[in-house]
Amino acid sequence: MMYRAKIEVSLKSGHSDPEGEMTGQSLRELKYSVKSVSVSKVYEVYFEADSRQEAEKQVDEMCRRLLANPTKDDYRFEIEEVK
Repeated sequence: MMYRAKIEVSLKSGHSDPEGEMTGQSLRELKYSVKSVSVSKVYEVYFEADSRQEAEKQVDEMCRRLLANPTKDDYRFEIEEVK
């Protein structure tokens, strides 16, 4: 079966987010009442797996092995079957 995973990787609380801070500052300079901005990466991955359970296992492994740094990143994902 073919699956699509939408994976969001973001910084854990307490880690510096210079891109988010700079974006927040720029928005405030443009007179938007912005308190804070955080930046995340979103990956959309199409792949094959024998079952939904196997698909979830593969995506979790992808995140732990490559897409997220467990020291500084959190991740979450959604999986759907595609035809």
